[in-house]
Amino acid sequence: MSIQSLEKYLPQNTLSYLRKWFSDYYIHIKVTKNRNSKLGDYRKLRDNSHEITINSTLAPQLFFFVLTHELAHLIAFEKYGRRISPHGNEWKLTFREMLLESLNVYEEDLKPIIIKFSHSPKANFMASPDLVKYFHIENHDDNLQYIEELSKGDQFVYRNQTYLLEGLIKKNYLCMNLATGRKYSFKPLARVKKCS
Repeated sequence: MSIQSLEKYLPQNTLSYLRKWFSDYYIHIKVTKNRNSKLGDYRKLRDNSHEITINSTLAPQLFFFVLTHELAHLIAFEKYGRRISPHGNEWKLTFREMLLESLNVYEEDLKPIIIKFSHSPKANFMASPDLVKYFHIENHDDNLQYIEELSKGDQFVYRNQTYLLEGLIKKNYLCMNLATGRKYSFKPLARVKKCS
């Protein structure tokens, strides 16, 4: 897929960055159906070309963000060698530089979130509460909410199981499955249905 054919998935003013970042490499871009397990991925192919896949259902700014994340893998591996950790310091440095270089692509209310994220880029988009909340603003199922919005003692349903929120342990929430009595740790941005 050519850079131009990606344009319909991207925010305005991104092509100049992509041309610069793509210029030294032969890259296959595949836009895929929605995958719940991941937003995108990168791999080097046997012929030394590169393949990046990205979900077609992403909002333009998130599509560009994910594409930047995956391109950072390619550039970091090519610059520092294949032995580096996929989300190690070399990748973080590369991703940070790319995010800050392309900051003007993002909406004004997203720029501070991108700047904050760039200080220590995370391997998983879901590890950044600010980004998750920003990109899910218009995609909320009205019946679901973040577990961090519940209170101690609230009951909620998650994957057809009912739980009791017992409290906070470090950054996660300790919850008891009411059917089994077992306790589980939930991340703050788990989406649950509060029992009325």
